[in-house]
Amino acid sequence: MPVFVYQALQAGGGKASGEIEATSRQDAFARLRQQNLQPFSLAIKGAQQQTGTAGVVAGENVLTRPQVLLFTEELCELLEAGLKLDRALQVIEQRQDKSALRGVAASARQSLREGMTFSAALKKASPSFSELYCNMVKAGEASGTVPKILKRQVEFLTMMGDLQRRVTSALIYPSVIFSAGIGLLIIFMTFLLPQLTALLGKTGQTLPLATRALIGTSEFFGSYWWVILIAAGAAILGFRHFTSRGEGRAWWDRVKLQLPVFGPLLRMRFYAQFTQTLSTLLNNDVSLMQAMQLIRNATPNVYLQGLLERVADHVQDGAQLSRAVERVKFFPPTMIDIIQVGETTGDLGAALERCAKNYDKQLSVVIERVTALIQPMVILMVALFVGLVAYSMITGILQTVSGLPKR
Repeated sequence: MPVFVYQALQAGGGKASGEIEATSRQDAFARLRQQNLQPFSLAIKGAQQQTGTAGVVAGENVLTRPQVLLFTEELCELLEAGLKLDRALQVIEQRQDKSALRGVAASARQSLREGMTFSAALKKASPSFSELYCNMVKAGEASGTVPKILKRQVEFLTMMGDLQRRVTSALIYPSVIFSAGIGLLIIFMTFLLPQLTALLGKTGQTLPLATRALIGTSEFFGSYWWVILIAAGAAILGFRHFTSRGEGRAWWDRVKLQLPVFGPLLRMRFYAQFTQTLSTLLNNDVSLMQAMQLIRNATPNVYLQGLLERVADHVQDGAQLSRAVERVKFFPPTMIDIIQVGETTGDLGAALERCAKNYDKQLSVVIERVTALIQPMVILMVALFVGLVAYSMITGILQTVSGLPKR
């Protein structure tokens, strides 16, 4: 009889781990629930070690964003049609087109047969499945709602793909203008400005401050461009190293949420993801503590992970979810009110689902605003830069001409 290694939440909120013998994963889940345990990690003994060493092989099945969306859509449709997970993966594996989807499906199916969870199998099959994606699938496994979670992932990936397309479209015209402006400035600073500087210098007059600053900047860039490139490269590498771990990553994750244009977009996306996922888990009889743990693991932002951990601690201490959410002082009052209404009526899952739909609508509005702002912002930046250079030179020319002796 197979031996399963598990990690679970106890009825009182504590964590438990150990091993249990069972004929199948379903039997293991049933036996643990008989012991008043809510498992959030369950795998055949030895499969975890295989998962850790097989990550290199996964690089062979790299999927593009559209392919990840297509894989998720097809798998979701097959599961909703009543097929078992193994059979659904087999159908994808037998696709006519020779794409990487077949390799991903085959790898995931083989891992399932070896006793891995579906989330671990996806992580092993391809690096294109993000931590967020795999943890969301893990949440679906715990609640028995993998098709619903996959459907939510389809909506999320579609929305992100649409956002990327709209941002790309909005940037085409500004990018052309920006490139042309930069090219014009390079030609001007490299060829025309030195000649104009020599001509103005022959007059012996003192040039305006703006003109002298422009000439000094041009000379500095011309003489020390290699120093600037090295310093910029070192700064970028240093910043990436600082924000890749520990307190630096938490700081950067917090700063991203406060950016003027993209901060509201990131916050709104998190609100929609949080309420929808929590609603799905609670509506499928997952305990609130286990749901909070799964959502925390599915959140890639370290700063938000800390907030969710604090919320979970308050709930474990006996506070209601609305009160716990209010204490962290990050969630909007509207969400807190809706959660409180759900707690009062005894249907928190339905209240969170309504809240998620509301935030989905607000997210669409924010996306529209962001894409509408990108184009004028880029054009305005180019106009200001080119205008400043033109003003500096024209001022110098006019002052020089006005100071010439009249005949």
